[in-house]
Amino acid sequence: MTITADSGSTKTTWLFTDDLRSVRLTTQGINPFHQSEDVMRHIICDELLKHPEFPTDASIEAIYFYGAGCTKEKSPVLKAIIKESFPVAKVEVDSDMLGAAKALFGNSEGIACILGTGSNSCLYDGNNIVSNVSPMGYILGDEGSGAVLGKTFINLLYKGGHAEDIKAFESTTHLTQADIIQRVYREKMPNRFLASLAPYIESVKDTPWVNDMIIDCFRLFFRRNIAHYNRPDLCCSFVGSIAFYFESELRIAAKKEGSLIGKIMKEPLI
Repeated sequence: MTITADSGSTKTTWLFTDDLRSVRLTTQGINPFHQSEDVMRHIICDELLKHPEFPTDASIEAIYFYGAGCTKEKSPVLKAIIKESFPVAKVEVDSDMLGAAKALFGNSEGIACILGTGSNSCLYDGNNIVSNVSPMGYILGDEGSGAVLGKTFINLLYKGGHAEDIKAFESTTHLTQADIIQRVYREKMPNRFLASLAPYIESVKDTPWVNDMIIDCFRLFFRRNIAHYNRPDLCCSFVGSIAFYFESELRIAAKKEGSLIGKIMKEPLI
């Protein structure tokens, strides 16, 4: 049996396949750039291996893990942790960007993009990533991501004179301004928290200032990332929940920035 894993900062999808069956499991996200070895080991040992639907009768022959934060420097650390639990299996760890590019374009050339909790993009030649604009994370970059949408929304909500919208937000989410400050500045994984606001943002996206904000965030993604590949002839295709649920706003932003959009997939493992 082979495991193919796709991991962002919020969740990891594990797809177990052989000639007879297919099993899909979900754990929290694994990101070796943000998490310690102990945290990653806990996710694999306590969430994956102890998952009630884990195929305990299967012989795992190969694991292909594509994840956020899986750089050349960090991938060997995660690979070693996976090997501890699957010593006999062949293990390969690579970036979620390469996994997305393969899912979106196969053996064809294109610009592959991820819009989930974080954001990323690359120029793909049909086999390899040939150029990548560094996403730089949700504080310094990650334009168009769920974390940046959440951050921008909160900023405009509380500093834009939207008193009635604040009441509606706090009533629906049961979050106060103090709660938000606590979650962002004093608790772990603030990017996950900010991205978790995306469903609420989606529910109020017809509010004019919210709609403008969403489109502006996506336009920045095209300007600060896609424009640097200097390939207006190529389609940009996307994976990720943000691209999937905000497809109409994403397409408007692309048109305004002169970019072509091809596929939009919620996740690369289908």
